[in-house]
Amino acid sequence: MSPSMSLTTPWSRAMNLRVPVVNAPMGGAAGGALAAAVSRAGGLGMIGMGSPATPDLLSTELATMGDLGLPFGIGLVHWVMTARPQLLEVALSARPTLLSVSFGEDWAWVSSAHQAGVGVATQVGTVDAALRAVDAGVDVLVTRGAEGGGHGEPRMGTLPLLTEVLDRVDVPVLAAGGIASARGLAAVLAAGASGAWLGTVFSTCVEASTPPESRVALLAASGESTTVTDEFDRAQGYPWPPTIPERVLRGADGHPVPVNAGQGVGMVTASPSAGELVAQLCSGAESLLRSWECY
Repeated sequence: MSPSMSLTTPWSRAMNLRVPVVNAPMGGAAGGALAAAVSRAGGLGMIGMGSPATPDLLSTELATMGDLGLPFGIGLVHWVMTARPQLLEVALSARPTLLSVSFGEDWAWVSSAHQAGVGVATQVGTVDAALRAVDAGVDVLVTRGAEGGGHGEPRMGTLPLLTEVLDRVDVPVLAAGGIASARGLAAVLAAGASGAWLGTVFSTCVEASTPPESRVALLAASGESTTVTDEFDRAQGYPWPPTIPERVLRGADGHPVPVNAGQGVGMVTASPSAGELVAQLCSGAESLLRSWECY
């Protein structure tokens, strides 16, 4: 089954995507192989560079995509990019369709990207952060709700954040946080999101670089078996602000384990290819949207 050509939004069409689906740029899971597979499936494949990112690592993942010839994106962490400025240089030289830089308040990178002809996005966890990003010239907002896996500000739930931001800004808004099914994709599109930014559900795909033991834990987890912590960042000496912890799995003893996962993890029960997953999500969401007669 191929993704439906009719599940589109103005933003996805403007980006030359067939479907309004983006894989979150998860460090340690979203490398060049996953990004290329998502882009080939009609979405926007993103390479993620997390806390241990280096310019060489980014170059390696970009090379993995080969001559893709399709829209793709790169995601960086602001404080990591600041510590290793060449990350931004390597990213911009690759001419991605979208560059996402998150978790910082210095917006100088926005003009650098625009001068290189690259569109920019950032993740936000509050309405105020969304407004500041728009004022700084960001082209696309990613409203990341507290349900999301990995790092983020656990301040607002996905739906309240998404809907309030949609009422306050004029730029495209992508929804993130706990979206791991066709029903979730349909729900955020019905609310007015320009697309969905999906992480956990892509982390068990064949092309993801998720370690085998983490895949097993993700596939066995239920939706309530996550927690928020900064324990692992502190242990590794990563300078994440205390306001930006990460959502991870909880072990059987209730303690955090170092596997990023959002609250949608209970719906992640298989390891499909990225193409199969995109097709399933989009065909299911389209069927739901067509069947809902809420008027």
